[in-house]
Amino acid sequence: MRILILAAGLGTRLRPLTLQMPKPLVRVVDKTILEHQMDLAHTVPEAHIHINAHYMAESLLQAATAFGVEKVWVETPEILGTGGPLFRMNAEDPCDELLVMNSDCYCRFDLKSFLKLSRSSGAPCALLAVDNPAVNTISLKSGYMAGIQNRFGLRTKERATFSGISWYSKRALQMIHSSEKDIRDFWKRLCEQGTPPFVDVSQRGALWIDMGSPEGLMRACDFRRKELGVGNFGVPAELLPFAKAAVLMPGVELAAQVKLEHVIFFDGAKTESCEFVRNEIRGKDFAWKI
Repeated sequence: MRILILAAGLGTRLRPLTLQMPKPLVRVVDKTILEHQMDLAHTVPEAHIHINAHYMAESLLQAATAFGVEKVWVETPEILGTGGPLFRMNAEDPCDELLVMNSDCYCRFDLKSFLKLSRSSGAPCALLAVDNPAVNTISLKSGYMAGIQNRFGLRTKERATFSGISWYSKRALQMIHSSEKDIRDFWKRLCEQGTPPFVDVSQRGALWIDMGSPEGLMRACDFRRKELGVGNFGVPAELLPFAKAAVLMPGVELAAQVKLEHVIFFDGAKTESCEFVRNEIRGKDFAWKI
């Protein structure tokens, strides 16, 4: 089963952190975002993991090779969106089906169940959806896409949010046009042709966090700490009595007598003597209050 993890984005919501590294290499406690998504991808039998790369492609290429990614599709000079990589892959190295995963969602899904439902749906492609009332832009009708808010189609009572995970049959991959870099244009065409994407809402209550923002990154780190069963991570032993829910990455400089509560410190973060830092993500030349 080929799996494409989308990793080419610019990570603008996490700047200036992503001026130092591409977003997929930002760590969520013990592993990078890319590694967490690869762990999920490997729950699928015989997973063959590919990624695409554009922003800081060389750094991503080196890391992905070390992580065991089978192939890195470098996009240059322009980023190709979501539809572009699918069109390119079908043209240069076609496959019978493809599972596509965003690289910036921290989630716990049963991918095997999603694939089973997708294959049996009769639709050329399928989306895994969650319930996020603040977004919920996808309208559903009898389990299939009826429209996307402010873009096309119907606005129905049943709505959901795209999780960033989708499945494409060989037929779908052969249908995508080179001009459909925005994959929603392809979904729209499928709806207009009477073969709308299937939308799997059977896991709509599963853990799903958009960690492409500072707030989402903090939430993802909170959940990861709980999964690991640790109150702090990377905190020196002598600081443990003065730290609560703290995650410290390598390269942090701590002054004397600091107190930390609910923080993430990335490489280059510094503190002043006797400073109390609370509800903050800090790195080289930046600090985000959460």
